[in-house]
Amino acid sequence: MNKYLRIHPSISYAVKHGFPVVALESTVITHGLPYPENEQLAHAVEEEIRSLGAVPATIALLNGNIHIGLDQEQIHILADPDPAVEKRKVSRKDFGATLVKGIVGGTTVAATMAVANMVNIKVFATGGIGGVHRGHPTDISADLPELSQTPVLVVCAGAKAILNLPDTLEYLETWGVPVIGFQTDELPAFYSRESGLPVDHNAQTPQEIARIAAAHWALGMKSGILVGNPPPVEMALPADVVEGWINTALKEAEEQRISRAAVTPFLLARVSELSGGNSMQTNIALLRNNARLAANIAKALATATLPVI
Repeated sequence: MNKYLRIHPSISYAVKHGFPVVALESTVITHGLPYPENEQLAHAVEEEIRSLGAVPATIALLNGNIHIGLDQEQIHILADPDPAVEKRKVSRKDFGATLVKGIVGGTTVAATMAVANMVNIKVFATGGIGGVHRGHPTDISADLPELSQTPVLVVCAGAKAILNLPDTLEYLETWGVPVIGFQTDELPAFYSRESGLPVDHNAQTPQEIARIAAAHWALGMKSGILVGNPPPVEMALPADVVEGWINTALKEAEEQRISRAAVTPFLLARVSELSGGNSMQTNIALLRNNARLAANIAKALATATLPVI
């Protein structure tokens, strides 16, 4: 894969010298948010990370290469809704075809984790992970098996609320993925702070999370680590209200026979419409919030030491 990698010099230098780096996905830019909010968010999230002394590494596929770190023009290409530019939502299975065809690719959680691991970036910030779909227990996002096999720490606001959260959490438990709540005993439900589902561990500080990750990997564990960071209190939405929007969107998706990779973008866009745009604002807020926590964890992990017994 090395011949396909294009690593920005600042990121290459930071990784080589042990400075904190935070990986960022690009599907939120290509498929997750409308223009120009997607482009504005991409820059805002990177700035959140820089402001805390870490290096942002947005990952995407462009011109037959995997780019780790993007310039402003490349971010604009990802965000621009130009219908003449084909864009693909890239998971692990899509790398080969997307690279060979030179298609613009926004990386999912799974793809971003895989690439981050290739270049030894250990912390990744996203919005919400994929999971087990409601009513379709065999429809499981590639994000979950990726978490079971790729040693990258993922900061998120839980799994996307449109999913079956209990089954998603059960999958992570079965495959040995530690789920840590940041200052919470519950898995966040993306737009909402509570899900009623317990996490494995409650960590109070980024430093504690970093020490847990360091110990986990020092033992030779190969799985990733999931950190659930609740959305900011002032932007969180009531879970029962969100559930009503989701049920309406799910019914419409079934009626329109929307399936596979098209389901999640449709549901998120429809929930945003039903919420009058409130869910999108919550999404933006939690993405920035997760970037801040990830930057602090990356800084702590750069200096983390294991406890002496």
